[in-house]
Amino acid sequence: MARQKGVLKYVGTLGDVRHFKIKGQEGYFAGMVGGPSGEQVLTAPEFERTRENMNEFGACAKAGKSVRTGLSQLMKQMSDTQVAGRLTAIMKKINLEDQTEARGYRKIEISSQRNYLIGFEFDKNTSLNGIFNAPFTVTHDAGRDSADFVIPAFNPANLVNAPAGSTHFRLINTISVVSDFEYNATTNSYEPMDAPLNEVSDVQFSGFLDLYAAAPATTVTAALPAGTVPTANVTVLQCIGIEFYQQVGPNYYLFATGNCLKVQDAF
Repeated sequence: MARQKGVLKYVGTLGDVRHFKIKGQEGYFAGMVGGPSGEQVLTAPEFERTRENMNEFGACAKAGKSVRTGLSQLMKQMSDTQVAGRLTAIMKKINLEDQTEARGYRKIEISSQRNYLIGFEFDKNTSLNGIFNAPFTVTHDAGRDSADFVIPAFNPANLVNAPAGSTHFRLINTISVVSDFEYNATTNSYEPMDAPLNEVSDVQFSGFLDLYAAAPATTVTAALPAGTVPTANVTVLQCIGIEFYQQVGPNYYLFATGNCLKVQDAF
């Protein structure tokens, strides 16, 4: 693939060369026109492996979307432009771990490979560890339907790297359910193994905490809706984060920078 470095910027096809942009990357790119037709890819025997890969890749994208949908309340201010692709890549690693199904139909068994998601940063450019350095603990109950984010009293001036101009912050604790996925021969597609629980979530915030005053001991508890019972085919993700505000009079305005969210635990 060629990369255009000159001042001429355009997209489309010129002769046998097509020019295009790639989301999340700077500059313009070029590649040769051509390749197999869509009909060939879908039917020709020589593209069987391609079809297998396409089938599983689409399933991995669907599983990654379930994670984002469960946290949709936070995604706008907490994620980078490549979060969908990065989650899909993790789901593909999980997909490759399945040794029970044939290629093209392997499960995405998150419940047995939860370690792949622990530590995932929704914005790769803003790490929670680089923003929030106060001591804390996370715990969850035996039923996997609630979890706590516990922070002892601390001094934000020493332990929070806040963006310039911000005056306050809130701490975030959320739990979100993501199901394992398997191929359904009847519908000819991948589906969550526990659809009713997939994407069920709860997002909770601390109060507004002053960046220039001692922060009191705080516990933020997130709990799934009453009666929710996680099954063996689902994983509960506990994500913690921080978001920044500027106070103007009685109002608090959310900052566009500095906010971050991380998968702290998966159970």
